Amino acid sequence: MKLVVLGATGGIGLEVVSQALERGHSVTAFVRSAERLKSVAGKIALIEGDLLSSGELARVLEGQDAILSSFGAREPVTKADSTLMRRFAAALTTAMTQARSRRVIVVSVAFLFKDSVIPPAYLVGRLLFPYTVADASAMEDIFRQDGLDWTIVRPPELTDKPRTGKYRVREGHLPRFGFKISRADVADFMIRTAENRAWVGKIVGVCN
Repeated sequence: MKLVVLGATGGIGLEVVSQALERGHSVTAFVRSAERLKSVAGKIALIEGDLLSSGELARVLEGQDAILSSFGAREPVTKADSTLMRRFAAALTTAMTQARSRRVIVVSVAFLFKDSVIPPAYLVGRLLFPYTVADASAMEDIFRQDGLDWTIVRPPELTDKPRTGKYRVREGHLPRFGFKISRADVADFMIRTAENRAWVGKIVGVCN
């Protein structure tokens, strides 16, 4: 498959690039700075640009099979970045329409699961990460309302443990006692979901 990776220099994004290459996919990484991807520069198409520009995004998306995005603001979120994800979603959905691209898999946050009691995801998110919760919610609304073939992935706390390929997935909910998942396993789930077109139009919770 021809995959575009957005947020490719973050923890999940680096795993997506590495694992997609292992699985024989053609990878294009569209990033603000290519510094962290120098080790794979000869193996992927590496394009620098503005991820908030729909015009630049559209040129990258043409002819691609799926977009895998883990783009987002880094914690702690500054006030200047408090609307970053919704602005990104607006740019990306516009670009996808222009490029006639439909399939997108996006990482969001488990804090948006309001019915999760163990862990109390929504309560913790609203108390400790209010900017992130509000911005992620707005981002999801944009994808859901745009008529695309989207999948929204909501992981809980992320770790740097190795990929296991063994994780729990639940539609519309965070699996019970779903406290953590490795970035490598989130990447594994995203790639597999792109390959088999599972979970189209679904919000899913994933955890180890």
